[in-house]
Amino acid sequence: MKKVILLIAAFTPFLLHAQFGIKAGINFAKVNNASSINSSNKSGFNAGLFLAPPSKKILSSRTELVFSRQGYDYKTSNNTGNVNLDYIQFGQLASINITKYVSLLLGAQTAYLVSAQADSTKTNGGQSGAYSNIMNLYNRMDYGYALGAEVHPVMGLIIGARYNVSLAKVYKDIQTLQAPSFTSEDAKNNLVQIFAGWRFGGNKKNK
Repeated sequence: MKKVILLIAAFTPFLLHAQFGIKAGINFAKVNNASSINSSNKSGFNAGLFLAPPSKKILSSRTELVFSRQGYDYKTSNNTGNVNLDYIQFGQLASINITKYVSLLLGAQTAYLVSAQADSTKTNGGQSGAYSNIMNLYNRMDYGYALGAEVHPVMGLIIGARYNVSLAKVYKDIQTLQAPSFTSEDAKNNLVQIFAGWRFGGNKKNK
């Protein structure tokens, strides 16, 4: 119990001066390296939390935890359909504070796949229906980098955009599996996020 109290006491000054907040927005997602399935953009949403240590300098940091619904639409010679992929994203970003109104963001991001679903409509005699229990097709972990910008027009309001590029493949080595028509062996996530949110605490007026 004493250790818990000491830990809380140690972090209290940090938490009192740190910036934390919430954000939510829309996703525009697709996959790269998937010409065999003619993938196209799919809309989704994102929502999460962020925490930043106190800083009055040009360079600061940001930690984020975000739920992100993404995926892609696809079209093959036999099927058309869509794939929904739900990730929990963890981002560790550097923030370059150009002014107190504008910040640039750059950093690393990892994500964990929590659910997947695919639906298809047959064309030219192909199979159709909803695919379930397909998680064994996917790599649960994703990783890559993120680039973005934010504006802080008034008080704690933030408005921003993020471009997330994955370096890991969406699917496992599907050559050894009976791969459904919506899969593509070299596919990688590609995501644009637009969001708004609110910052609490910290020194948001004193960058």
